[in-house]
Amino acid sequence: MIRALYTAASGMNAQQANIDNVAHNLANVNTVGYKKSRVEFEDLVYQSIKSPGSPTSATGETPVGLEMGLGVRPVATSRDFGRGNMRSTSSPLDLAVEGDGLLQVLLPNGETAYSRAGSMHLSAEGALVTADGFPLEPAITIPAGATGVTISKTGIVSVNIAGQAASQQVGTIELASFRNPSGLRSLGGNLYQASTASGDAEVGAPGTDGRGTMAQGYLEDSNVSVVEEMVTMILSQRAYEANSKVVKASDEMLQQVNALVR
Repeated sequence: MIRALYTAASGMNAQQANIDNVAHNLANVNTVGYKKSRVEFEDLVYQSIKSPGSPTSATGETPVGLEMGLGVRPVATSRDFGRGNMRSTSSPLDLAVEGDGLLQVLLPNGETAYSRAGSMHLSAEGALVTADGFPLEPAITIPAGATGVTISKTGIVSVNIAGQAASQQVGTIELASFRNPSGLRSLGGNLYQASTASGDAEVGAPGTDGRGTMAQGYLEDSNVSVVEEMVTMILSQRAYEANSKVVKASDEMLQQVNALVR
């Protein structure tokens, strides 16, 4: 009975983590480029009372053992990098990746971060930066006096300069891909960072080596499905309630045992 209390408590803690994750996903349902995550669980250690194959006689043995599990725990939050819906905007600086690949962003500490959020802006110096002011990597600067910005599917950035008949190329956007994107470390602010689990970034031009192409004037919406998250929330709530009933039942059984002692 004491064991059941702790086992059920571990189940309640696990479902609380699941609800926390659902809340985070739903909170970011309108976040550009957000990738939903899910909680993964594993069962805890077992108390082995009788091992499978234990001898029962000179010639016989038990076909199964007797083991008591001690609960569950969350072990990972796996991120789903499935594509969100493409939303058309009227801004020439909005970018979306049609396919795999992440934009590269230079952080103030000199390290590179990665993102699917392509809502770009111009800094005071004309550099393409994120909403937090972090520049794209490699850096792209729009010269003063440019009358238009064109970004091709392969990432080539061109501008029109007054007095010049031909457009001028000012840089190329490069995309990064990873063998295990779910292993990226989440930094917040729509940014990820490489880890030993994700592997090193493989950088190249859009449209090469399986990388997606660029779509100018579009943004990628969050891939969170409100319906799926609501179903997960209901299931987690029911599981939490069931575990709480186990705690209550175990407590009532202990009360009966205490009453026998009196």
